Amino acid sequence: MIQVDNLSKHFGTKVAVDHISLTVNKGEVLGFLGPNGAGKSTTMRMIAGFIPPTSGDAKVCGHSITDEPALAKMKIGYLPESAPLYQDMTVIGFLKFCASIRGLSGSDRKAAVDRAIETCFLNNVAEQSIDTLSKGYRHRTCLAQALLHDPEVLILDEPTDGLDPNQKYEVRELIKRLGETKAILFSTHILEEVEAACTRAVIVDRGRIVIDGTPEELLKKSKTGSLTDLFREVTSNDTDAAA
Repeated sequence: MIQVDNLSKHFGTKVAVDHISLTVNKGEVLGFLGPNGAGKSTTMRMIAGFIPPTSGDAKVCGHSITDEPALAKMKIGYLPESAPLYQDMTVIGFLKFCASIRGLSGSDRKAAVDRAIETCFLNNVAEQSIDTLSKGYRHRTCLAQALLHDPEVLILDEPTDGLDPNQKYEVRELIKRLGETKAILFSTHILEEVEAACTRAVIVDRGRIVIDGTPEELLKKSKTGSLTDLFREVTSNDTDAAA
């Protein structure tokens, strides 16, 4: 469903992503881990067609993001980091607007919006203005727009950011459930989410993949049996990166 081949991105002399290759198949939830500045969001933006790669390519459901960007994007539900919202819209108004952009209308649009609201637990705030929502509900509204067209592929940049523990649990369970029929790539800083929601995980550092495996395989690679310790073993801290 997602096939990434030697994807790279340069910003001037800065190499943000350095020849990353990975695959995510239907029924897989791939956790994308790494320290700040490791290239996670840049990689996801390229796969989603939000920014062009410097070199390499990615295919979504067989469609190249460079040669067939429109067809690839039709297959993707994308939740970007710090996703923007129209603050003066209600939740349901925003979702209807996004559904229209996706080409949905009439009863199909209503069904898609109703389904997204229920899936993302937004029933209690559907008629509220977005500027009155908590950070957690705003983030769930952004997640709902990614699900409107029932995409085959989900690319989620920190989908539990700003949520309280109960909300985090609900979203993790939702990701696991969606991952049974979709290909999901999501980034996180919360290592416990690897065991809670992922079938596989990769750790990136300085634009390169340094670890790839199932949660069980990652734990075996740690000298202490701890994902946190493994993360520290294979990644650079800010001081190292600045040296």
